[in-house]
Amino acid sequence: MSLPPPRHPRTTPGRLPTLLAAATTGALVATLAATPAQAGPGHGAPLGTVARTVGDARFAPGPCPRTADPVPALQTARCGTLTVPENRSRPKGRKITLSVAVVPAATGRPAPDPIVWFAGGPGDDAISEIQLALDGNLNRDRELVFMSQRGTYSADPELTCPNIDEFNARALGLVSNAPSTGRLHVRATRTCRDRVDARGADRSTYNDIESSADYDALRRTLGLKQWNVFGISYGTHLALNYMRLHPKGIRSVGIDGVLPPSIAGGALTWKAAREGFDGLFEACARQPDCNARYPHLKATFLRLVSELEADPITTTVTVPVHPEPVKVVLDGSNLVTWLTSATHVAAGVPRSIDELAQGNPQRIAEQLAGGRYSPQAIGRVAHGLVYGIFCSQWTPYESEADVIRGGRQAFPTFPRSMLANAPQLAWLHDDCRAWNVPAAPPWIRDVTRSDIPTLLLSGGFDAQTAPSNGAYAARTLSRSTAVTVPYVAHVVFADSTCAQTITTSFFRTPTRPNTRCLAGLQPPQFDIAP
Repeated sequence: MSLPPPRHPRTTPGRLPTLLAAATTGALVATLAATPAQAGPGHGAPLGTVARTVGDARFAPGPCPRTADPVPALQTARCGTLTVPENRSRPKGRKITLSVAVVPAATGRPAPDPIVWFAGGPGDDAISEIQLALDGNLNRDRELVFMSQRGTYSADPELTCPNIDEFNARALGLVSNAPSTGRLHVRATRTCRDRVDARGADRSTYNDIESSADYDALRRTLGLKQWNVFGISYGTHLALNYMRLHPKGIRSVGIDGVLPPSIAGGALTWKAAREGFDGLFEACARQPDCNARYPHLKATFLRLVSELEADPITTTVTVPVHPEPVKVVLDGSNLVTWLTSATHVAAGVPRSIDELAQGNPQRIAEQLAGGRYSPQAIGRVAHGLVYGIFCSQWTPYESEADVIRGGRQAFPTFPRSMLANAPQLAWLHDDCRAWNVPAAPPWIRDVTRSDIPTLLLSGGFDAQTAPSNGAYAARTLSRSTAVTVPYVAHVVFADSTCAQTITTSFFRTPTRPNTRCLAGLQPPQFDIAP
């Protein structure tokens, strides 16, 4: 079994395995004729079927976009494109095109204010996350709007860099924190930079500021006076910036896996790992069978991290999609990376750690390799957007010393060699020096203050965006509800029917979400080895 890819920076949610060709114009017309739709603002026309120009932005109906993997809901969606300036300081300059899909509501009489979805990542394509939204019944009462954020897979230009994904897979066979690994990491980043430049893209415009303006332009060109926002993982970071940069027309905001822009970076990532790990370890300790079979699980894990960082284990594993055996160097950093994702399959974590303590690394190594070599891990993430955000909004306002201090505070026993490379953010400052974009204005690190009704969802096992982030962001949101769903990892909407119930109730009554289901939640039944 491979791990579900974590929904966080430099990562992407798991997706189906084959490519869906773009819909034809004829198929689009047939879909429009067959699909019941909300009467939109264009003289009774369904939402997303009327071409409209507002200022320097234009929406035009058209075929549904190409996607890396099948998205069945596109068969009944109404699609089009938003065209905007790449750089709004040069409105007559280069234009970029963002794909848009409107998914019908489940009810024939939807509410007039749809929900726009902000994808995770950064770098994930919202179009690819349509099924996640539908699985959570988000379209129960409202139509859903999805737009490929600038640079993502179904946008033009798309700024994916498969070479980085391929390097990340091969890097499992390297010592994580060795200087030679860092040099190779930066070399891959430079190759990506050159690819982005060859596409004519202005690297400095792929950030939250321009993306927020894109979403405001989408709302206006769709003719909507008001809509709701739902963002997951990095999408919460964008949502918090969007609601302070372009608050007009936002009825309510739901965010899940909260990543506050004011504190985002390596230190916060270390804090998140500690909170998510502790949540899982404490759940095992409270379960008699788990505690009896795996006593002192937390201490065992911390000891293994230090031991493996000093003396890594090298093994080989078989991955179904890879013809040759895969080399895995299991060092302290790779063990931390594994657990960051493994909180999504928490029931098996104590057994895996125990096997490693007994000298058997295979289960963990197979899960690491299965995730990195999965076809869904290659060529999907828009690294041009990833670095555009990290290198303009994060690293200019957080030094490497800040990251090390954050790591030391979260994990005092970890070797210093690990601490500069926070989980999933390895060599970030080196990469950003190679990416070379200007810093965003300092106000990009301000907290978001707003009276827009906001739901902040966190998971008790979330090792990617700290469970405490929700309460932190809620302090300056005067009409907010912060909820932690216990025993669930990053992006609770994806894994918890309770979280889905809370979310849909919030969009019906934004100041009174129904949270009663929290009282009945139970911890996982951990796997107990013989």
